Amino acid sequence: MPAHARADLSAGIVVFLVALPLCLGVALASGAPLLSGIIAGVVGGVIVALLSGSELSVSGPAAGLAVIVLSSIQELKSFQAFTLAVFLSGGLQLGIGLLRAGMVGDFIPNMVIKGMLAGIGIVIILKQIPHALGDDNDFVGDESFQQSDHLNTFNEVSQSVNTVNWGAILISVVSLLIVFGWDRPAIRRHRWFGLVPAPLVCVVLGTLMNEAFKVFVPSWVLLAAKHHLVELPVIGSIREVLQALQFPDFSRLADPLVWKIALTIAIVGSLESLLSLEASDKLDPAKRISDPNAELRAQGVGNLVSGLLGGLPVTSVIVRSSANIYAGAKTRLSSMFHGLLLMVAAFLIPTVLNRVPLACLAAILLSVGYKLSSWAIIRSVWKEGWSQFLPFAITVVGIVFTDLLKGILIGLAVSVFFVMRGYTRTAVTLVQDGQNFLIRLNKDLTFVNKQELKARLREIPDGARLVIDGVRAHYVDHDAVEVIRDFCQSAPTRGIDTQCRRVQGITHT
Repeated sequence: MPAHARADLSAGIVVFLVALPLCLGVALASGAPLLSGIIAGVVGGVIVALLSGSELSVSGPAAGLAVIVLSSIQELKSFQAFTLAVFLSGGLQLGIGLLRAGMVGDFIPNMVIKGMLAGIGIVIILKQIPHALGDDNDFVGDESFQQSDHLNTFNEVSQSVNTVNWGAILISVVSLLIVFGWDRPAIRRHRWFGLVPAPLVCVVLGTLMNEAFKVFVPSWVLLAAKHHLVELPVIGSIREVLQALQFPDFSRLADPLVWKIALTIAIVGSLESLLSLEASDKLDPAKRISDPNAELRAQGVGNLVSGLLGGLPVTSVIVRSSANIYAGAKTRLSSMFHGLLLMVAAFLIPTVLNRVPLACLAAILLSVGYKLSSWAIIRSVWKEGWSQFLPFAITVVGIVFTDLLKGILIGLAVSVFFVMRGYTRTAVTLVQDGQNFLIRLNKDLTFVNKQELKARLREIPDGARLVIDGVRAHYVDHDAVEVIRDFCQSAPTRGIDTQCRRVQGITHT
């Protein structure tokens, strides 16, 4: 097997281990059948990856849509009607991609994307600490500050510290030592270590440790009854699979509520996919530039198929994408491997996987969170200055205390403020030599520069000679022209001699 294919297979195994509990957790939190989460994971891993505009982005059911899915199922009073909405959202996304609306992602500032990655990293760490300590009341993959159990992220952490399970702690610590120690030179010298991904070793060893607890320390055993283990639905045959599938209810095709939910899923899913795509490109060691329109078309096809088979909505997911990249993936084969592994695991070895403790999977996610939000990343942004650090920091805080999309919107608003502030400060300069004044328009002027332009004009004293130089401004909009024209008309009453040089829209010189 070629080296890149081995790297993709290894990364695919890692993403599979990360995605398995996330697919089940999102389905559980959404009030949907567990099988629907697996279907979405397989469709996202295989079909979307095949058509994707990115080599490294990984798609599947997203925690960010869990609340929308839950409320939609309750509103429609039918999961089959909801899968129809998923199917229709796929058609809408396909149309959005064909209209080339993916360019929206290009307007998100880099510092907001970096803040998104660091924020998600911190959220992963905070959310996985309880699972690492044996508190599995909240579903794996939850990214929202306010949880469905009426606790928040910090309440959950403090509560888990008071109710620790020593078996979970030991499994988590051993798993973390393996994950972070696997790349040490002393370990990498042994060739076979490079052939087996560290997360797979964590899962095998963590499972064996929990089985050993049953014999030697029964009080440390992690139990399925307390949701400490993976909970795959056990399906005995293909016939049972077909019976479990919940196909779309096309009799609700004319229902306006179905279309409303479809539109909501299409818009929110597209935004989340574009954000994840931008973030994946930032993390890609090869610095490839993905095609956002191809990604939207791929997501559209994915939702068409997922909805048709009774699955949850599919989006590109940054947690799985970042795990894929950090695991050393080279091409889209890694995502396809993970999708195929999900399918095999769900239908062939569910009873084996249902012995895997969530504590060892939490350790894997903790390592991903650490890499996304390391101190080195925060320090590098700090060195960029306040105008870059503040949007980054506010995006991080917004994501931690709300959710992904709200945090991004908050960071985006702050970034726009800094962009406009910098733009207005450099658009107009004033130079003085005695009673001679020069106002130079350094770039194109729009209404956002009106306040700065007025401030410079107010500094011109009576009896001065003023030249307004617009050579560098190729465009001056109507608002700015009106300000200059009004000043020139009133200048003679104050004894000010004005001259305009090549100011677009001003005829007198």
